[in-house]
Amino acid sequence: MAKKKVWVVGHKHPDTDSICAAISYANLKNEIEKKNPKTATGMTYIAKRAGSVNAETAYVLERFHAEAPAMISDVGTQIKDIQIRRTEGVNSHISMKKAWEMMKILGVVTLPVVRENKLEGLIVTGDIAKSYMDVYDNTILSTARTQYKNIVETLDGQLLTGNEHAYFVHGKVVIGIGTPEGVTSAIDKDDLVMIGDGEESQMLSITSNCSCMIVTNGYEISQEVIEAAKEREVVLISTPYDTFTAARLINQSMPIKQFMTNKNLVTFQIEDYVDEVKETMSKIRHRDFPILNENGNYVGMVSRRNLMNMQKKQVILVDHNEKSQAVDGINEAEILEIIDHHRLGSLETVSPVYFRNQPLGCTSTIIYQMFEEQGVEVPEQIAGLLLSAIISDTLMFRSPTCTPLDKKVAERLAEIAGVEIETYAKNMFQAGSDFWNKTTDEIFYQDFKIFHTDNCDFGVAQISAMSREELDKVGEQLRPFMIQVLGEKKLDMVYVMLTDILEESSKVIFAGNDAGKILAGAFRKEERQEGILLEGIVSRKKQMIPTLMNAMAERN
Repeated sequence: MAKKKVWVVGHKHPDTDSICAAISYANLKNEIEKKNPKTATGMTYIAKRAGSVNAETAYVLERFHAEAPAMISDVGTQIKDIQIRRTEGVNSHISMKKAWEMMKILGVVTLPVVRENKLEGLIVTGDIAKSYMDVYDNTILSTARTQYKNIVETLDGQLLTGNEHAYFVHGKVVIGIGTPEGVTSAIDKDDLVMIGDGEESQMLSITSNCSCMIVTNGYEISQEVIEAAKEREVVLISTPYDTFTAARLINQSMPIKQFMTNKNLVTFQIEDYVDEVKETMSKIRHRDFPILNENGNYVGMVSRRNLMNMQKKQVILVDHNEKSQAVDGINEAEILEIIDHHRLGSLETVSPVYFRNQPLGCTSTIIYQMFEEQGVEVPEQIAGLLLSAIISDTLMFRSPTCTPLDKKVAERLAEIAGVEIETYAKNMFQAGSDFWNKTTDEIFYQDFKIFHTDNCDFGVAQISAMSREELDKVGEQLRPFMIQVLGEKKLDMVYVMLTDILEESSKVIFAGNDAGKILAGAFRKEERQEGILLEGIVSRKKQMIPTLMNAMAERN
C-alpha cells in the first residue's frame, strides 16, 4: 500500500528559515517513522515551498548539496485527491442493450465512450430510454449503421449465413406477416425482414433481395432456404423470440453512437480543484462527469457523491501561523502540525493540531530541539541547513529576537556541519545581497509578509545587506514598485526595511496614505519622504511589527 503523503511547507515568499525548516522537519518526521515501526503512521513527509527560492537560500542549498523543495501554489483538494470511479470506457459500436446491461452490472447511469483513450461521448440511461420510447422510424437501424453482430447479440440469435461484422446500412425493417404475395409486396431491396414459419414466404423474401432475414420463434429453417440466403448474400439470423418480442427488442441493437452525447461535453481535469468543480456541477444537472488527465486521456468518472468523501491534503506548517502568509487553499487542507516562533496569527483549524510555538530567534532552533528530544542524530547536511536558518533569522546573533539558546544551538550545528560561523555567515549574506542580477520583483518578494489589523492591511518587506550604500541603491529601485504592490495586493500601506547587518540599523521606506506619518509616530522620529532611519531596529518580528500595530491601534 502506498504511503500517504504529508507536505511540510513554510510561508509564501520563503526565507532561508522557511525552506530549511521544511526540509529538516520532513527529514526528522521520516526518521521517526523508520525508528519506531510499531508506532509508525504510514505517512511519508515531503518538504515543499510556497514561493521562489531567494539568492541567500539558493547559496545555502548549493553549499550543503540539498535540493530545493518542489513548488506548490495551492493545497486545496484536487480531483486526484478523491476516489473517482474508474469506469472503463466502451466502444461507440456496442449495442444499446449491451450498454444497458453494463450499467446494471456496474451500478452506474453513465458510460463513457472512448476510442484510443480519448473521450468520444457519453451514453446515459435516458438515452437508452429515448431509443426505445421515442423512435418511430422504421429506417432507424440502417440510419444508425447497425452491425449484424449487435442484432444477433440483442436477439440472442444465431447467425446462419452472412458476415456478422458487416453493417445494415440501407432499407427499413419489415414484419413479414400475411400471404406470401403480401409479404413480398412490402419488401424493398436491402430491407431487413422479420418473418415466422413458412418456407415459401422465406424464399420470396430472399428473392426480393432483402439484405437480412430474421426467422423468429426458433423455427427450423430448411437447408434450401439457407442455401438460397448464401447464394444471394443475405444475412440469415434465427432467434428464439417470437415476432412481437423480436420487433420490440431490435431497436436495442443500434450502436450507442447514434444516441450518445458528443457535443459540449463537460469534463474536468485530474488537477482541477474541487471548489471549482463543485461550482460547475451546481450549474449543470448531469449526475456524472468524465475526468481527463494532463494528456487529455480519459481516466474515470466523478459525481457529486464522490465529492462528499474527498480526502483533504494533509500539511504541516513551519515558520508561520498567519493565514495571509500560508499557501493558497490552506482552508481546504487538513493541518496536522504547526511549528513556529512568531506571534499567534489568524489560522484556524477544524480539529486540534500539534502546535509548538517558542519565543526563539528561529524555527530551526525548535526543530533542532525536536531532533534531540526524539533521539535522532542530526546529519551533516541537515545541520548545515539548520545553522544557515539560524544565522539568517538572527542576523548572525545581532537581532533582538536571538536568544542564548539560538546561539548555543548554532554553535553545536556548526561543529556537526564543519563550518566556521563568521566566515560562512559573511559569504551567505553576501550571496543574499547580490541584487544586480535580480529583477525588482525578485528583490522585493524575497522576504515579504502581509499583516492585518482591525482597520488596516499592510505589508512589510525586509532586505538585508552588509553595506548601507548598496541598500540605498536598492531602495531607489523599489520605490515605484511599492506603489504597484499597494494595488496588486490590495493593501493600505507598504513598508520596506533596508537592514544594514553590520551597522545594526534599518532605513524604512514606505508607500500608502499616512504610511510615513504612522511610522514616524510609532518610533518617535521625524517623517521624511526619502525614508526614516531606525537605529538598532533589525527585527521585523520583534521590533517593527509590534510597534507599528500599536501605533495603528492608537490611531484608530
